[in-house]
Amino acid sequence: MSTTLAREAFLAAFRWHDGHADVWRAFDDGPTFAAIIEGLSAPWLDSGITKVVGVESRGFLLGGAVAIRLGVGFTAVRKEGALFPGAKTYVETAADYRGQTRALSMQKTLTSADSVLFVDDWAQRGAQALAVKTLVSPSGAAWAGMSILVDQLDDATRDRLARVTSLVTADELGDPRG
Repeated sequence: MSTTLAREAFLAAFRWHDGHADVWRAFDDGPTFAAIIEGLSAPWLDSGITKVVGVESRGFLLGGAVAIRLGVGFTAVRKEGALFPGAKTYVETAADYRGQTRALSMQKTLTSADSVLFVDDWAQRGAQALAVKTLVSPSGAAWAGMSILVDQLDDATRDRLARVTSLVTADELGDPRG
């Protein structure tokens, strides 16, 4: 039920602007935002998750809220150039849908006792998600999967990411050209 409400709330709030996706509108209304967080969290409530991981910036917003809902900690992944104290692991992503790569870092705080859920807004090619999975791996933590607003992954990439839950698929968002 909560996933259905979240899906409907997200679809009602989502807009295309000049061919660009505007997911930020979904966070502008308290009840809509709450429904979305519930929808991202619900499939994972009984999964033994101990940490949620998110990449700045929407991954911080969504991941932090999902971590609170699941009653677990949040682990930040920062993009190149961000101040981030302590020992870190680093990885460079494969090219995203725009052909860009990004250097990502994460503090070395995960342990082999952790079960990790990655939360983000949209996965087109999965470059960022696969890079985060690579960051998690040296810690020995278990990669449980990912929860996203919009799934645009191909089947082969989705299989590499273990369990993937989403509110909608990109095809459900209509034509970006209006």
